[in-house]
Parts: sequence; structure tokens; C-alpha cells
Amino acid sequence: MVVSFAVAICSHRSIGTWRANGKSERREANVPTQKDTLKDRLARYRQIKISVVGRKSGRAISIPVWFVLEGKKLYLLPVQGSDTQWYKNVLQHPSIRIDARGVEAEFRAAPITNVKEVKSVVERFREKYGTKDVKRYYSKFDAAALIEVG
Repeated sequence: MVVSFAVAICSHRSIGTWRANGKSERREANVPTQKDTLKDRLARYRQIKISVVGRKSGRAISIPVWFVLEGKKLYLLPVQGSDTQWYKNVLQHPSIRIDARGVEAEFRAAPITNVKEVKSVVERFREKYGTKDVKRYYSKFDAAALIEVG
């Protein structure tokens, strides 16, 4: 079987043609471009990298996380709830840097501890990532974080 792939770059995505055994299939893939905004990328991807200031070390600490974007609101759910290290750091230093595959911006994170509000964030995560995966990776549901991405 011979497989070839040709790529043509457009303003928003890569368009390719796959060939296997003489058959062609046209596909579009979400490939980031220099023109993408942070919100464009947040709308497309399932994971981002956040950077927070360590409450003891004072150093920047980066970690990949899942998120939910609704309009101008970006929700983060710490995997171990209020015991999660990045969440504890945000409580001390609310500045947080978001990196969505190369497009970065700095914001202030606001903690969410109200039981009903946290439950609402958990439900949003279950809708986006599935109940099984949220149950598999998240162990405590007593805190979340909100970032206004404007």
C-alpha cells in the first residue's frame, strides 16, 4: 500500500489529500496559524497549559490542564480540588498565564468555592470530557477557578 499526503496551508487550517491504493480522500485538520487568537484556540482544543507562581518558591510552574470555555468565561477544575498545588498557588498569587498551543496571555484567576457553583463547573466538565473521564481523573470537587478571558 502506498500512502502519500499533500498539504496546502490556508488561513485557518491545513487541507490535505490522503492516497491509499489509488483512492483519494480530502480532509481538513485544525492546525494553528499565526493569525489565531487565544479564543480561537480555546474554542478548538481540549487542553491548555497554565503557569502559576509557586507560593513557596516564587518560580513559574507550568502544568497541562483541561478547561471549559463559555463565552468570555474560562473554567478550571483542579484534579484534587482544593488540595491541588496549582490551585493553592493561585490562592496566594492569582496571576495565571494561559498558553493555548503557542498563543499566550496573562489573567487573574478567581477561586470558586460555593458548592452550587463548583457543582455547575463539574457538570460542564462532564459534558465536555465525559462522565467517565472526569470520574477517572478528578478526585475531589470542592473548588474551581474562573478566568475572564474578555
